[in-house]
Amino acid sequence: MKPLAYRMRPANIEDIIGQEHLVKEDKIIGRMVRAKHLSSMILYGPPGIGKTSIATAIAGSTSIAFRKLNAVIHNKKDMEIVVQEAKMSGQVILILDEVHRLDKGKQDFLLPYLENGMIILIGATTANPYHAINPAIRSRTQIFELEPLTPDLIKQALKRALTDEHRGLGSYSVSVDDDAMDHFAQGCGGDVRSALNALELAVLSTKESSDGTIRITRETAEECLQKKSYTHDKNGDAHYDVLSAFQKSIRGSDANAALHYLARLIEAGDLESLSRRLLVIAYEDIGLASPQAGPRVLSAIQTAERIGFPEARIPLANAVIELCLSPKSNSSISAVDEALKDIRTGKIGDVPKHLKDAHYKGAQELGRGIGYQYPHDFENGWVEQQYLPDPLKNKQYYKPKQTGKFEAAIKQVYEKLMKQKK
Repeated sequence: MKPLAYRMRPANIEDIIGQEHLVKEDKIIGRMVRAKHLSSMILYGPPGIGKTSIATAIAGSTSIAFRKLNAVIHNKKDMEIVVQEAKMSGQVILILDEVHRLDKGKQDFLLPYLENGMIILIGATTANPYHAINPAIRSRTQIFELEPLTPDLIKQALKRALTDEHRGLGSYSVSVDDDAMDHFAQGCGGDVRSALNALELAVLSTKESSDGTIRITRETAEECLQKKSYTHDKNGDAHYDVLSAFQKSIRGSDANAALHYLARLIEAGDLESLSRRLLVIAYEDIGLASPQAGPRVLSAIQTAERIGFPEARIPLANAVIELCLSPKSNSSISAVDEALKDIRTGKIGDVPKHLKDAHYKGAQELGRGIGYQYPHDFENGWVEQQYLPDPLKNKQYYKPKQTGKFEAAIKQVYEKLMKQKK
């Protein structure tokens, strides 16, 4: 027998749970179905939220024949069969799982049929289509991002499965405790497939009580769902979203949010990405406002690497809290990026002759190094002379901030030197 999650797949668009921003009558996919005018599309979202199910429901809401293939498992020959069918019937909907794994040969074969509308592609993928899918395919499809299901929506799916006598568990007399239902709905991490299959296991593996009722307790739910509260693909799009939110929370000095994202990265066991991002933050966002933050973060990371998880969470938490509550300055990254921008747009100029290397025979004849003034020969170790190329000689890349005591102090030195140059 097929798993409960498979059996409970929606047969038409009205059966879809959630995704109202797409499937409601007045929304884009709802309008397509009502108008009987589907266009090729890619459904993008995390695992277990029903991409393939929704694709099947959309196709089932039309009178057009549809076929289901997987870009990894099925080969070009399988797609040729679909095309032959499309030629005979006029049009076929192709539901393609793992569409981001479509190789060039299969893409090239499908493109003309997508172009002329003979094949309507409904692709499903967990990877960001803007990164993972060939532009030629992408330009011929509409991209729709599916939203993770809320616990309330997952409960709705579970209750539907419990009452459906044909496809679900309606033939069983089941009583699910409220806290057990909460655990199924919240502990699956938005993965409705896991929640449904855990519910089925709980029902099938629990003995009936004396009155013939199968009672599902919290303990049973925990045992059957196991640890599914957080799934994390280190190479997936969601991973970079978490890292991004992590850095932005630290930059925004929100220690509580930063600790939340830290916990997600710890739970994923991704010490490498976490360490790299913390070091970047220390120099990009804290920078000269608190220059000691960088070495201290490095020390925390080295400690974390040495002791490993679970104890590694302690020095990492220390580092995150310090970074959150440190003064912030992006003056260094802004300065170097501005300098790079000039270089990349051709604003370079020749190195002034007095700064050129003069440590070789014949250098003086070329005018190299002549007129250079050695700063250490002067009071305070400074003498006014031009260092930048002529086209940039008055350029000021560094714009100091006063968010921290250290940078406030070097700002005074910097401004004094700037005044002396004028």
